[in-house]
Amino acid sequence: MTDEIGNVYKDISYGDGEANKFDLYVPADGDKESYGLVVYLHAGGFTSGDKAGDAEMLTWLCSRGYVAAGINYTLRSDENDKSVYSQSTEIKEAMPKVVEEAEKLGYHIDKMAIAGGSAGGTLAMLYAYRDAKDSPVPVKMMFEAVGPSSFYRADWDVYGLNRDTDESRKAAAGLFGVMLGTEIDVDILDTPEYDERIKPISAFMWIDENSVPSVIAYGAHDRVCPFRTAAHLVNALEENGVDYRYFEMPHSGHGLQNDDKMYEQYMSAVEEYLNRYMPVE
Repeated sequence: MTDEIGNVYKDISYGDGEANKFDLYVPADGDKESYGLVVYLHAGGFTSGDKAGDAEMLTWLCSRGYVAAGINYTLRSDENDKSVYSQSTEIKEAMPKVVEEAEKLGYHIDKMAIAGGSAGGTLAMLYAYRDAKDSPVPVKMMFEAVGPSSFYRADWDVYGLNRDTDESRKAAAGLFGVMLGTEIDVDILDTPEYDERIKPISAFMWIDENSVPSVIAYGAHDRVCPFRTAAHLVNALEENGVDYRYFEMPHSGHGLQNDDKMYEQYMSAVEEYLNRYMPVE
């Protein structure tokens, strides 16, 4: 980050929790009538990570003329009951504060995009598809990589949860219950009742014909975010006629590390969608 690009304001509070802080990157050109905001949410499996790890991405977004924000959320630990759902509600609660702080600094926000990677990708999708209607400014697009959008046993085969045994069913109910933040009865797995129970954290279930344009990327050999979960997301976007670009990286795992040319195409598509739906005037 340089003076030519802009300024960074760090650890601005948005709630009472110790982790309820965000960093705001504002462009050096502060004379425009309005700005687009791009929020990028950090990775870490819902148990680790920090907004500081996305400084390069946030700086790049700021250099493109956007106000950019990295938001921390309370991480799951053995000492608390935090969940994917509670983290998603923290992100939702943070948005008005982010917009308000930008306004205080003289940057009027009239539109936004949300993005993230891995755990941050899941949280970005939940905000874009589930919570956009409550956003303080219109959400125009979403981009993410390797974030789980579904929690079906059959898709989480890399963890053995697809096996038809009492042990695997118990493990699935336990894991997905932790992610949801409420206990899941083993007996409802693989039923319509389960679909309704898990919907609060299943991003693909919230997609409809009004969902925002999306750019997404997944690795075919991902053993952290099971690759099978991507199919539900792609199908939902396709069936609802959402403008989207999907990049399936055939040689990569969770880090999208072995398909450099395709990753460049993914980032080019991100830039293309930002230019189309979030133009810098």
